[in-house]
Amino acid sequence: MNPLLKRQIDKKLKGGLNDLDIFLEAINESYKNFEEQIELLQRAMKISSDELFEANKKLRDEAESLKEVNKNLEFILSSMNLDDTVAAKSEAFNTSDYVKEQSIEIVKINKQREDLLISLEKQNKELNEYAHMVSHDLKAPLRSIDTLINWFIEDNTALMNDANTKSLKLILSNVEKMDFLIKGILDYSAIEKQRDDDRLIDLNVLVDDILRTMSVPSNVSVKMNNVLPKVQGNDFRFKQMFQNLIQNAIKYNDKANVEIEIGSTDNEMEYSFYVKDNGIGVPDMYQDKIFNIFSKLENNDSSSGIGLAIVKKIVEFYKGKIWLESQMSVGTTFYFTIKKDNGTA
Repeated sequence: MNPLLKRQIDKKLKGGLNDLDIFLEAINESYKNFEEQIELLQRAMKISSDELFEANKKLRDEAESLKEVNKNLEFILSSMNLDDTVAAKSEAFNTSDYVKEQSIEIVKINKQREDLLISLEKQNKELNEYAHMVSHDLKAPLRSIDTLINWFIEDNTALMNDANTKSLKLILSNVEKMDFLIKGILDYSAIEKQRDDDRLIDLNVLVDDILRTMSVPSNVSVKMNNVLPKVQGNDFRFKQMFQNLIQNAIKYNDKANVEIEIGSTDNEMEYSFYVKDNGIGVPDMYQDKIFNIFSKLENNDSSSGIGLAIVKKIVEFYKGKIWLESQMSVGTTFYFTIKKDNGTA
């Protein structure tokens, strides 16, 4: 697409600028090709995500099978310690053969589990490599289009009218939106690949840093309802998690004064957090889908549809769960938990 765009610009510059509308149409055609590639990438990511979900479900089923086998083994072991009277009543039961059968079953299930884990790891690796490859291929021509359009606007100010300026700025807006989408895909695919340089994180300092770097609008107030705990984990992951939730609370809000509340509780096993807003709310039909990758409340908004999928993936990385409660035109509260012993240290 980049050579095509250069060729079109060169052609029009040499032949004069009387046919600027044709030039703009050529750029729009170049942009359509990007949309097709993005759609292919979205489908690939969706298929891979579904496959990973099914693999994880199989692992859970296998774990339940192992629990059942362990119960049977415990029964056998306890039966071996029965007194003579009870043992005499169980002469028909061959404990040696039963233990052997159960041992073979354990080996079989563990082998299936091992194969499933290897397959899951391979799919994750292929998904990450594919996302990085396609994202890199898309980013280079996007940067070229952005540079060329800005250069064209600056050097041809006298020839621009309202219609042409609007068309060019629409192209720049779409380029920016696609850049956000590509970044979101890279962030999503890199969550489990980030360096595990875990440390003790003061979440109060972390949230304060996020608010200072986000350029929060003047009509937005963020209230901390309690002192957040210090947690063990990766600083970048926790920043992504809170930043995406706060950005969502600001973006999907139609109130003159945007109010966001952040708080937490904890018990022996886990920390529980919430981010509450007074925004537009999430319709019931979307509440089960909103954490899926590429899901958006509105098809015409500028978000990538990946933010909440990233949040969910990070929460699950730390062995937690996430859910929401929402009422239309009243607001939404996102809840999530983080295991205190999440195995990442």
